[in-house]
This record gives sequence, C-alpha cells and structure tokens, in this order.
Amino acid sequence: MILYETYGGYIFRVLKQVHPEIQISKKGMSIMNSFVNDTFEKIMTEASHLASYNKKSTITSREIQTSVRLIVPGELAKHAISEATKAVTKYNASKKSTA
Repeated sequence: MILYETYGGYIFRVLKQVHPEIQISKKGMSIMNSFVNDTFEKIMTEASHLASYNKKSTITSREIQTSVRLIVPGELAKHAISEATKAVTKYNASKKSTA
C-alpha cells in the first residue's frame, strides 16, 4: 500500500495567490491532490530510471531537472525548472546563513 502526501494547503495557497476570489470544492481539491501526487510519482520514477542508466545510486537535481523536461510539456517545464532553481538557491542561502 502506497501512502500519498496531501498537498491541499499548498494548492490552496497557490490558488489564493493567483485567483484570490476563486474557491475550490472538496472534490476539486481531491482531484488536484491526485494530480500532484501522480505528477510527483512520474517525475520520481523517471529520475530513478535516469540514475540507474547512469549507474548512480543517488537521485540528484540533475536527474530531477531532466525528468521534468521529459514529462512536463514545453513552457510549463521551463517555468517549473526556473521556479525550482530559485527555490533551491533560496534554500541553500538560508542554510549557509544559519551555519
């Protein structure tokens, strides 16, 4: 049995940033949560295959980025990679400042 993460809080925050006047039903949230879990699983499966092909036992940001390029269509992949790069940079900067 696979346990899935619940992304409802994150989905709601993004919805409010993009369209503050829009609400989402429980069923709509459930569908969005399933979509996020499915996409995450596809990206991680592809990243795992890429690591195996390259005889690596660790999935790095390079495998994740390549997986996103292969799975997510066109401009959306470029935007996702750009946002992820910003998030990783911000995380690494905060890690250095607390060390």
